[in-house]
Amino acid sequence: MPCAAGVEGLLADEIHQLTGLTGNDLLTGRGGVMANASWRDALRVNLHSRLTQRVLIQLSQTFYRNEKDLYDAAFAVAWEIWFTTKQTFKIEITAQHSPLTSLNFAALKIKDAVADRFRDKRGERPDVNTQWPDVRIYVHLTTDSCTLYMDTSGEPLFKRGWREDKGDAPLKETLAAAMLAASGWDAHTPLYDPCCGSGTIAIEAAQIACGIAPGILRRFGFEKLLPFQPHVWQALQEDARAQEHEPLQKFMRLMLPSGWLTSHNATLNAQALAKWCRRAAAMHFSACHLAKHPASCCSTRLMANALQQRVWRACLAETETVKTLALAGRVIALI
Repeated sequence: MPCAAGVEGLLADEIHQLTGLTGNDLLTGRGGVMANASWRDALRVNLHSRLTQRVLIQLSQTFYRNEKDLYDAAFAVAWEIWFTTKQTFKIEITAQHSPLTSLNFAALKIKDAVADRFRDKRGERPDVNTQWPDVRIYVHLTTDSCTLYMDTSGEPLFKRGWREDKGDAPLKETLAAAMLAASGWDAHTPLYDPCCGSGTIAIEAAQIACGIAPGILRRFGFEKLLPFQPHVWQALQEDARAQEHEPLQKFMRLMLPSGWLTSHNATLNAQALAKWCRRAAAMHFSACHLAKHPASCCSTRLMANALQQRVWRACLAETETVKTLALAGRVIALI
């Protein structure tokens, strides 16, 4: 389960809460977390995880020296138990210190191996679709190892399904969730967001406070895979909806630039959330002058690592309006 750099520990805690896995069954690595989990756990993580970018199932890990080794590794995988020749697929490849000169050629050889495996086992091969494939196969190359993964997420998990207008340079929902998790915010404390933008952090926090699963609105790649069982997925969705609840308080107070409440993008996103979230009353938007609320700001939770806290304290020393903080917030989001 890949994630943004620095989020690995938070993601491991989240996966533990979702699956109960510990010890060698839940390992934290650079840029992600590995879990020895069940197919049902994969579905549950797709539905409930706020921090991972996607959920990949490892199919094989082999030694390689050249493109022929990659072909042999891909041909050995039983792709026919995952999807059919009527579906389209795409190869996504990444590498770290790979000795190969062309990743495009490496991806081509793996694509050929998948097609030849189907032709050998089924008498025909599936087509490739690089834009909207039914199935995504991920490949990661290191200096001498090739790991093949089946993607179960489809579109990246930061796409929650509620956003109607992304606006300019939107913050990804997975990063917004990581900022909230790192801050220690617990949904009992009012939340001030000085760099509101299109409202991503606010809406992510509203979902957390109401117990709304981040993936409850969207479709997933696993729905097109052969192991998919609709009744299992329906049970997980029903359980997720049963966990939704009213917020403990009208918690969502936002420090906003004065024009945000009439912003086209912000209005569209708030309306999009309200369409499906019957608990949208949890969101209380207000614009305020920073100089009038410095003490209350200091007592609230804000996305905070050490550097962000320093920037935030520096901003609190200013007597300008929240627009100053919004500018600083853009810097924070890029760190």
